[in-house]
Amino acid sequence: METTDEEIVVGLDIGTTKIAVLVGRRNEHGKLEVLGMGKSESLGVNRGVVTHITPTVEAIEKAVAEAEEKAGVDIGVVNVGIAGQHIKSLQHRGVKMRNSFEDEITHEDVDALIQDMYKLVMLPGERIIDVIPQEYTVDNETGIQDPIGMSGGRLEANFHIITGQVAAAGNIYKCVRKAGLEVENLILEPLASADSVLNNEEKEAGVVLVDIGGGTTDVAIFKEGIIRHTAVIPFGGNIITEDIKEGCTIIKKQAEQLKVKFGGALASETATNEVVVIPGLRGRDPKEISVQNLSHIIQARMEEIIEQVYYEIKSSGYENKLIAGIVVTGGGSQLRHVAQLFEFMTGMDTRIGYPTEHLAKGAEEVTSPSFATGIGLILKGYERMRRTKKSSAEEAEQPTSQKTKGMGGFLDMIKGMSKEFFEDKSLEQ
Repeated sequence: METTDEEIVVGLDIGTTKIAVLVGRRNEHGKLEVLGMGKSESLGVNRGVVTHITPTVEAIEKAVAEAEEKAGVDIGVVNVGIAGQHIKSLQHRGVKMRNSFEDEITHEDVDALIQDMYKLVMLPGERIIDVIPQEYTVDNETGIQDPIGMSGGRLEANFHIITGQVAAAGNIYKCVRKAGLEVENLILEPLASADSVLNNEEKEAGVVLVDIGGGTTDVAIFKEGIIRHTAVIPFGGNIITEDIKEGCTIIKKQAEQLKVKFGGALASETATNEVVVIPGLRGRDPKEISVQNLSHIIQARMEEIIEQVYYEIKSSGYENKLIAGIVVTGGGSQLRHVAQLFEFMTGMDTRIGYPTEHLAKGAEEVTSPSFATGIGLILKGYERMRRTKKSSAEEAEQPTSQKTKGMGGFLDMIKGMSKEFFEDKSLEQ
């Protein structure tokens, strides 16, 4: 898996509507080259959570085979995204007292503080997925982004802690392993999407990332370059399709095509006399659907999603501090007039986020917002790989007795689960 430039990293996006595998490598300019992409229909995932193992495994295998063929590499290790209504976030403060005031703070000190956060007591069935340091305090000196190399006896940090159901994460692992792969990192999907569509200036100024997927809408709020709030809303593009199906009394396939080709999120911007004719089933008469009526249905459900997003913005406490406004990405952001509807309902500047900022030229097939999570998973994979290498290099210089485990308490816990758990057939139908 080594190349002349840099190691290859693979992102696996297990979504509600599609499973996408992206194979990427950084070029000499630091941009991401997508060597290959494979995707397949997702049949075993509901609202971001694996509910049926066998079809999910088959879909992963199909997408991986397609990506391997296009990229010309064998895929063995992947960075996987996790989402779903069970994802929650909380803030916590950690403190570590050091033996010496003179010695420099090392990676080991920071890692030990992070590892302490993994020991927090959660509700039954919940586990900590990720611990993200926000800012550090060294001997009452606040607002420090990177304390390594400083001297001090008391190291404190504010942490953004993301929790999820251990069973949901276990089922993701089970699917990936049954497809013959290993999980390198388990990454929260809104954080991955944020990496691919936001720039540092936006994160510094204050921005809301809204990723409208098929089954869920992911929200991540940044301010001063730090993640402040994350949430997963259990509505997405699929529920809009269901509404069109019911409202227009047509089959789901036709409802999806109507939404994609003619759908808009603002009924007032749609021509009043425009009509779409849909062929009838098995010799029945064709149906006439008013495009404005279609937009009314879409707008009603999209308003509900935006209300939930706005509630998350207000509950984060950063409502009036987000200068860069809202960035909408994901497949649902491709509906016409979505940005305008967000602006009308929240009063915040809104743009559509495309994952093009970090991409090298020639990656046109993955520039759609629906691939924002997949691109972000590769970027997060590189970030964690660099962090691990840096930490390992420093650790190698330390005496063995002082070495500590790096991040990944949750990963280790899942990987350490008994073999029987992953061979359990109870979820297979």
